Amino acid sequence: MPNAASSDTTAPFSSEDGEIPFKSTTLGLIGFGAFGQLIAQHLHPHFDIRAFDPAPGLQPAAAQHHVTLTSLEAAARCFVVVLALPVGRMEEAVAAIAPHVQPGALVLDVGSVKVVPTEIMQRGLPGHVQIAATHPLFGPQSAREGIKGLKIAVCPIRGRRCLRLAAFLRRQLGLQVIVTTPEEHDRDAATVQGLTHLIAKVLVQMEPLPTRLTTRSFDLLAAAVGMVRHDAPEVFEAIERSNPYAPDVRKRFFALASALDAQLAK
Repeated sequence: MPNAASSDTTAPFSSEDGEIPFKSTTLGLIGFGAFGQLIAQHLHPHFDIRAFDPAPGLQPAAAQHHVTLTSLEAAARCFVVVLALPVGRMEEAVAAIAPHVQPGALVLDVGSVKVVPTEIMQRGLPGHVQIAATHPLFGPQSAREGIKGLKIAVCPIRGRRCLRLAAFLRRQLGLQVIVTTPEEHDRDAATVQGLTHLIAKVLVQMEPLPTRLTTRSFDLLAAAVGMVRHDAPEVFEAIERSNPYAPDVRKRFFALASALDAQLAK
């Protein structure tokens, strides 16, 4: 764990631009599911992590990732608070942590869409809290070999510490950081993720698919399906229903597919 008194400006927990009168490396995780555990796996060398999740049986995973399971209030009082839960639970979670977050603390989410979570955090968190909306463009499957070189979107929403966070992610974790806005993120994600998960959903329903007499392009398509096939249903729901730009992309895709089908039927 780094020295809490370090002046390293890449650390998102530096207090020189916030109201907290001390430096800290505490990070509160609200949600300790598959992605919360992936976060802990890579951040426990840098933070003292306290996690809240009401699900039973999480103690072995907490011990494995050097995480202290605690109350929601204690997790919310950390200097950095990460909301690692489905978009559908964001409103409830933000309302629950709002009375407990410290002045100058940084709160961020890690969801697949950014416009809706941003609106929820801006509306529900006190003005003394700094806010970032982030989207790691990977998951437990695609990060099995490590996260160095993988991409993460960071949307600075409120406060200067968001850019410190971006520097920390780039320099300490080796991630490719894409600084963007929630609207720009969701426009691109509606195609990048929306179509990927949509096609994967259809192909899974067409199984069993050939595994022996295949082409390289088909193998790559099957590998792409494998990366998302075990995602929680809430991920697909968020990508297709909570992204305001997804319906137009989906309609265009199906319209073009129908036109192609009609052309081939001739």
